[in-house]
Amino acid sequence: MTALVTPRLGRFRQILGIRFFTGDVHEAITMMKNGGLLVVPAAPALKNLPRDAEYREALLNSDVAITDSAMMVLIWNLLERDKIRRLSGLEYFSELARQPELLVPGGCFWIMASKNSARTNLHWLREQGIAVTDEDVYIAPFYPGAIVDTVLLERLSVRRPKHIVITIGGGNQERLGLYLKRSLDYQPSIHCVGAAIAFMSGDQVFIPMWADKLRLGWLFRCISSPGRYLPRYWGARSLLGLLVKYRDQLPIEG
Repeated sequence: MTALVTPRLGRFRQILGIRFFTGDVHEAITMMKNGGLLVVPAAPALKNLPRDAEYREALLNSDVAITDSAMMVLIWNLLERDKIRRLSGLEYFSELARQPELLVPGGCFWIMASKNSARTNLHWLREQGIAVTDEDVYIAPFYPGAIVDTVLLERLSVRRPKHIVITIGGGNQERLGLYLKRSLDYQPSIHCVGAAIAFMSGDQVFIPMWADKLRLGWLFRCISSPGRYLPRYWGARSLLGLLVKYRDQLPIEG
């Protein structure tokens, strides 16, 4: 577990006990050049911090946590009279996909949620000029408890990609990212970007960058599939209570 820091320290803020990076996307990309774990905590998952010990541990042991949650940023700035900016997972992934290292064959390994998602995402990646083969893709199984995936570890140990991009759901992808960080015998850059690629590839509803800048991504998702996303975002309202009560402190329920 990483040590707690002061709430305001240069390009970082301690929010709910997590050390969030508050700089711009280019700085975030640079910070990940030499390996580590990047996470993109969203409000529906952040609200589970007090009860989900494995998710909490993954965020605490990440190297870069970006401020994807518009709700968190808005509430924090109001409570603390601060002016941190939001850096979304979509903005981060959009810049990551432009990096020359991803254009090199074998330079990146992609962990995806399903075969259907992989098919759509791979088509989009290849259209962007990103060299990716079927051997560079792994379909993540369902992880019901503590993550142990020796098949994945073996493939990564053989291929040894510089970058690993995890595109499965929030809550699980962070746990998987920490598992890989601790289990691999080398230090790749592990990017937990969740649905960001799906917003660009068409695997989920397309979210234009202007809508992301205006913090309207949640609305696009709710309109596209209200039965799936309305309950998720409605449940995230409890994040307000956590921020009011704990602010910079880590919330843990006994």
